[in-house]
Amino acid sequence: MRQTKIVATLGPATSDRQSLAAIIAAGVNVVRMNLSHGDHDEHRTRVSVLREAAGAADRVVGVLCDLQGPKIRIERFQGGTVNLDNGQAFFLDPSHPADAGTAEGVGVAYQGLPDDVAPDDILLLADGLIRLRVERIEGKRIHTRVETGGELSDRKGINRLGGGLSVRALTDKDRADIRLAAELEADYLAVSFPRDAADIEEARELLRAAGGHAGIVAKIERHEAVAALPEIMEAADAVMIARGDLAVEIGDAELPGVQKRIMRLARERDCVVITATQMMQSMVDNPMPTRAEVLDVANAVLDGTDAVMLSEETAVGHYPAETVAAMARVCVGAEAYADETRPTIPSLQEPRFQRIDETIAKTAIAAANSLGVAAIAAMTESGATVMWMSRIGTDIPVYALSEQPRTRTKVTLYRGVHPISFDPTMRDHDTVTQEAIAELTRRGAVHDGDLVLITKGDLAGVRGGTNEMKIVRAGDV
Repeated sequence: MRQTKIVATLGPATSDRQSLAAIIAAGVNVVRMNLSHGDHDEHRTRVSVLREAAGAADRVVGVLCDLQGPKIRIERFQGGTVNLDNGQAFFLDPSHPADAGTAEGVGVAYQGLPDDVAPDDILLLADGLIRLRVERIEGKRIHTRVETGGELSDRKGINRLGGGLSVRALTDKDRADIRLAAELEADYLAVSFPRDAADIEEARELLRAAGGHAGIVAKIERHEAVAALPEIMEAADAVMIARGDLAVEIGDAELPGVQKRIMRLARERDCVVITATQMMQSMVDNPMPTRAEVLDVANAVLDGTDAVMLSEETAVGHYPAETVAAMARVCVGAEAYADETRPTIPSLQEPRFQRIDETIAKTAIAAANSLGVAAIAAMTESGATVMWMSRIGTDIPVYALSEQPRTRTKVTLYRGVHPISFDPTMRDHDTVTQEAIAELTRRGAVHDGDLVLITKGDLAGVRGGTNEMKIVRAGDV
């Protein structure tokens, strides 16, 4: 059973019932709604059709809404595109007319850019394909010299090498989109370009005020966010390694090491981690991935990522279902070698438990690994127990037994955790144990003679109440 979860971005290629059913059958666990594109009605329709398709397939699929954030962009050119030559002068000017760009210069959507840059700064446009060196700033106009030229088109993004742009994470559009995420009952809300924990807390407050209960995902794509990783992980429920803008800000050479560091810190700090951007980019146009893409996905799996994410591949690609299926195969193949590369988790070497349910969850994994149990059945109200279990390496499947639909969709992002609808209330403990074993047996997860580890609380239905672990043998209960 695959442990690593797959997040797939919805778009024109995955809007109808048939295409959604196909990617669900191929193994999607969570869908991403990219709020940078489309209007609110389109997103409402896609989520509705998705949930119908998931229900028909008897599958639990989570929903992640991804905010656009304050991506700094140039304005538009008179002819749509220009060609910049190495060595030529080129200006960026927030006061320049929005649709009057030429090969001499172009407007900028961010008014504060002249205050954030200085001579000799490097500005990167179009995901780093165009490189400009700042020569001087005169009023609002930034005079630059082209170091790496090429074709530049309307509305391309701007990054400063090394970070340092002061714009905050949430825009007016994001605030409206947060209300949409609450309306859609999204399971996760991804915050783009956060600089620090304050950006995460602001998004959480706005979401709760709108009636939403989603977990907050911090997208690590700024240089400042890398420096603030510990505090961001304390504030967020998950982090996403958004490798596109992150690579532009820190440089390609730094990206592999930073990716591994983010994964290590996330697992140490009980923070879910998603690896994203161009994981199978060639499959936008081709039915098979490249060997480099296979290795990229496999390395993320071996490093302990909770989920791998597809963007254009499933949003606008020609082979969305085939891409999901290929990614699922690579994940399973890599997981077969996880024992050889599994990172050591300090929380088991030097226990520093703070809660009873956390203690039960983490020691349960140690016991299960030692005894070789066939499955773990965790009765959970909030999903916290299985989240802690998923932080520690194991090949043993963890089943989240919950009566709460919101909890079942939330755990779809946790590595190695599989949701099951189960109501433990209004029954005595022995009966609950019997019915849990019967449910796992019915699903083929356990057979007579298998050891099963069960965690639950004395008071069923109480959040954070897990305080009991027991190991039973299927068939003897």
